[in-house]
Amino acid sequence: MHASVLLLADGRFPAGGHAYSAGVESAVDVGDVHDLASLERYLDGRLALGVVEAAFAASATDAAVRSDRERIIVLDDEFDARVLSPRLCAVSRRLGRQLVRAGAVVWPTAALTRLAESSDGPHQPVALGA
Repeated sequence: MHASVLLLADGRFPAGGHAYSAGVESAVDVGDVHDLASLERYLDGRLALGVVEAAFAASATDAAVRSDRERIIVLDDEFDARVLSPRLCAVSRRLGRQLVRAGAVVWPTAALTRLAESSDGPHQPVALGA
């Protein structure tokens, strides 16, 4: 099965639904986004973080292809150090856990099994890469 299936299944997977909105609904719920100016700041921040997330997803993919499970764990720790918002960190880990749980059923691999064993769960971009 090709990884692009994730795009089609996004809204049906437990970790889906945030790929298009970047979590704006949650930001509105907690009051981080409440007008046009706060939405602009939120989306600017998400765009900046998106570059970092893409780099970590690509590195995790490379590590998974090489069966380097230890590198995947290090990448997860490194991503954690770069996310300063505790709320964003918690959401990223929750979505990562959900993605690993669903992904491990569709694509059972040693990398996903190892990520599923971590106590906090992996960050979403690391889970996506793996």
